[in-house]
Amino acid sequence: MTQTVKKTILSADFMQDMIKTTANLYRLGWDERNGGNISYLLKEEEVAAFTDVNQTIKTIPLNFHIPELSYHYFLVTGSGKYFKNIVDAPEENLGIIRINEGGETAAIIWGFSHGTLPTSELPSHLMAHKERLARDASHRVVMHTHTTHLIGMTFTHTLIEKEFTRTLWKMCTECIVVFPEGVGIIPWMIPGTDEIGKATADKMSDVRLVVWPHHGVFGTGNTMDEAFGLIETAEKAAEIYSLVEGKIKQTITDLQLYDLAQAFNVKPREGYLNEN
Repeated sequence: MTQTVKKTILSADFMQDMIKTTANLYRLGWDERNGGNISYLLKEEEVAAFTDVNQTIKTIPLNFHIPELSYHYFLVTGSGKYFKNIVDAPEENLGIIRINEGGETAAIIWGFSHGTLPTSELPSHLMAHKERLARDASHRVVMHTHTTHLIGMTFTHTLIEKEFTRTLWKMCTECIVVFPEGVGIIPWMIPGTDEIGKATADKMSDVRLVVWPHHGVFGTGNTMDEAFGLIETAEKAAEIYSLVEGKIKQTITDLQLYDLAQAFNVKPREGYLNEN
């Protein structure tokens, strides 16, 4: 690869988004060691700006069938790679894959040097992309991270989605505005499996943020900032909950949450708030 081509890759907006976001997530302590992973749906013209979209460096099996994503391109973090190292060695820690016709294999078309493979959570990412694209054609990003206080909350709070959502909404004024549909919660499951991917994707039909108890969260968005901001807002609410749990004397009322929703023109998840 020439230095000119390498510079073009590193300066691409989507590459800069990935580099800056992963560095920030590591700085926040949400992606310790090689924890966390991100996938970014790319447009063909974005990829074609610096590499041949038809080339194949290596073909990898997906071990599941996802034909709906055939010929889609994704910038993906690498398996076993540390977010803190991406800024210095993006070509080793990141890669671009193309889902091949039929959705049973993927081609690595850039990056993942030295034998690196995509994140082990790729099944969960691709299934989530499929689900969100079916509901929002502008969807682009799936982000998995180990948010400290949201994980902590899964040890101290009921895991009933309605109750978990209501608590988050009541901790911070912005929450009902940022995620009026609430959050999804799946049972504890072994990560990196098709089963956890399917369970997460099933929740994504109604929400953009899914909690994995005692592990982390999956968040989605139309941009990297949007996905990060969604997770960031829920994490702030969980942090406040961890500080005030057992000490609460007053909180945002259901009526005030309704007023907030009306003021910001969002619709809270039906049945989650009392009507009087």
